[in-house]
Amino acid sequence: MLRYSIIFLVIAIIAAIFGFGGIAAGAAGIAKILFYIFLVIFIISLFFGRKSV
Repeated sequence: MLRYSIIFLVIAIIAAIFGFGGIAAGAAGIAKILFYIFLVIFIISLFFGRKSV
């Protein structure tokens, strides 16, 4: 999922360079949402992934 957020971030940067404001804003928004979802899943896996015996 972090890979997808980086891909959308790159798309947003390229679109911003070429002056496509709406596309850049949309791609940046998607990248931001995917990054936060990744961050939440990562934190949850840190807490529940440790199984001490």
